Amino acid sequence: MMKRVAVLCFGLLITMGFAASQLHASVFDVKKYGAVGDGKALDSPAINKAIDAASAAGGGTVYFTAGTYLSGSIHLKSNITLYLDQGATIQASPDPEAYDPIETSQKQWDKYQDFGHTYFHNSLIWGEGLENIAILGPGVISGKDALTRKADQRIGNKAISLKLCRNVVIRDISILMAGHFAILATGVDNFTIDNIKIDTNRDGIDVDSCRHVRISNTSVNSPADDGIVIKGTHALGFARATEDMTITNCEVSGFQNGTFLDGTYKRGSNMPPQGHGPTGRIKIGTESEGSFRNITISNCVFDYSRGLALETVDGADLEDISITNITMRDIVNAPIYLRLGARMRAPEGVPIGSLRRVNISNIVVYNADRGNGSLIMGIPGHDIEDVKLSNIRIYYQGGGTKEQAAINPPEEEKEYPEPYRHGDMPSYGFFIRHAKGIEFTNVEVSTIKEDLRPAFVLEDVKGAEFNLVKAQHTPQTPVFSLKNVMDFSLFHSGLLPDTKLESVKEKQF
Repeated sequence: MMKRVAVLCFGLLITMGFAASQLHASVFDVKKYGAVGDGKALDSPAINKAIDAASAAGGGTVYFTAGTYLSGSIHLKSNITLYLDQGATIQASPDPEAYDPIETSQKQWDKYQDFGHTYFHNSLIWGEGLENIAILGPGVISGKDALTRKADQRIGNKAISLKLCRNVVIRDISILMAGHFAILATGVDNFTIDNIKIDTNRDGIDVDSCRHVRISNTSVNSPADDGIVIKGTHALGFARATEDMTITNCEVSGFQNGTFLDGTYKRGSNMPPQGHGPTGRIKIGTESEGSFRNITISNCVFDYSRGLALETVDGADLEDISITNITMRDIVNAPIYLRLGARMRAPEGVPIGSLRRVNISNIVVYNADRGNGSLIMGIPGHDIEDVKLSNIRIYYQGGGTKEQAAINPPEEEKEYPEPYRHGDMPSYGFFIRHAKGIEFTNVEVSTIKEDLRPAFVLEDVKGAEFNLVKAQHTPQTPVFSLKNVMDFSLFHSGLLPDTKLESVKEKQF
């Protein structure tokens, strides 16, 4: 019996030793390929050698021990994981010559989107046409004082860019001051981002024309641009839908650059050049040639940022969207902005898109901007359709005047979609124009300061149902202002009587 146990133990040791040797063989330490990690020597040639060696071996983990690795373009390959250990930083080089040149064959697409969307190779870390890749670990990717935030620069333009890849995971890393994009993913399928922190000077995460995407447990601080944004550009040379996507348990904010990661959370600078407060939001659009379908956003926090935006202005269908369990504080523009427009930054002949079948529920907002309210705005002849809002409480700053209540906001259908472009609204709560099939259930709006505008203004709306609605208002100010509205109903809404109107040219109550 003892002999049998000894044989079994010996066999187990052999097996364990084989597994350990195989694990060691699949890890490629960049320092063994010439990387120094002192923040002075350019380490990207050694890093790329380690990636080449791992690829030649059939795949593996390219490993960064503690140190600062000054780097230009890093070329990802299939079946490769980059692992940044605790204390490891990949620091972007300030030398433009350290980055790969742009793909000149794609220049004809520049007119359809910002420069940074057309090109991928002028990045700190990039991959194209790959599968089974990952960037992991508690380390940092930094573009501080190196990656440009300007959209039209031909030098190092973003931290991570991926094009036409599949089976991609980015987990646990932190990204600081990443230039135009911290993460740009275009045409990437089966894509997971989890437990990362981004503190950057333009866009945080751009998901463009991707399918089967999961973003979770992630914080993005981006005062000068969007935090998490879903797009549909022409960067692939054709329109491709973004669909089957979840964003959950995330935070977006607009604190001063660098003060999110260092824990000081400062406010008041690093604002966009137009001077309308921090951005830092979750958005679908603006680039919207490719459509958006089957997307959920849940359990997210907005802190000192712009509000939630759903925009299609370049021909996309934006449909089948569910948004729930969102809290917002100190929102500098519209807490909720739904926009169907006709900017048409797309190849000639693309038709105007659609925005329909959207559910927004369980939203709490405190201290939202005085001027904008929330906006649901189509354009003449193209209505936003079938939008349901439920269990929503919004506390606006208030302070609106009777003069503002008389404003007729411009259509601006061909302009870049942004709430401030429409100017102050005639309502403090919701302005709804060119829409049909709108339902509000258990929605409450109020103001911190007295406001002399109606809570709800509806214009050119067909089919609007309000149930269990509460709205703060002064005795001389109506709750609803209706203009060219058909099939309107109001039930169980405080002191207001139940109302059913088949057609009304103009009415306030």
